[in-house]
Amino acid sequence: MAERAPELLVVSDSHGDTITLAAVFSWGKARGISSVAFLGDGAEDPRRAFDQAAFHPPWKRVRGNGDNDHTILSQDTMELGNARIFLCHGHLHGVQDGFSSLATVARSFKAQIALFGHTHRPFWDEYRGILMLNPGSVSRPRGDFLPSFATIAFPPEGWFEPRFWTFRDGSMVKSAVREYVV
Repeated sequence: MAERAPELLVVSDSHGDTITLAAVFSWGKARGISSVAFLGDGAEDPRRAFDQAAFHPPWKRVRGNGDNDHTILSQDTMELGNARIFLCHGHLHGVQDGFSSLATVARSFKAQIALFGHTHRPFWDEYRGILMLNPGSVSRPRGDFLPSFATIAFPPEGWFEPRFWTFRDGSMVKSAVREYVV
């Protein structure tokens, strides 16, 4: 039997909603998620939500513009599979206006993936050879988007496999998670 590819759970902008975040982490635990990236605005939330979900994977977080704990980094990197991943909230890199700045910084860290939040809108694209991904917001989506989060699989061959997830009827229960086409 082939070994399952590592999979990263990407979450952002929980804004104090630890109940929903814990439900996302419970879903991730049941799915066999390898690691978690939290992209700010609620940077204190993951610790409580991990405890509530009884899920303690390797994880990284960064500070968003709504986070006051300046001991939390505003950007960081992590590695999973054969990829280096750059994490930031996005507000310091002008993601609402484009991706040139973010791509430049991610490339300076030798990252193949740049993860960001801030806009509360799920998005992914390949920009200058870098996977740019925003998981959306698990608690306060903007525009016509639903609450969302993302996963990225890291198959041994081929490119990354980003997927978005949302909650049926806006309520987060494990059985209600479904793939969300963006």
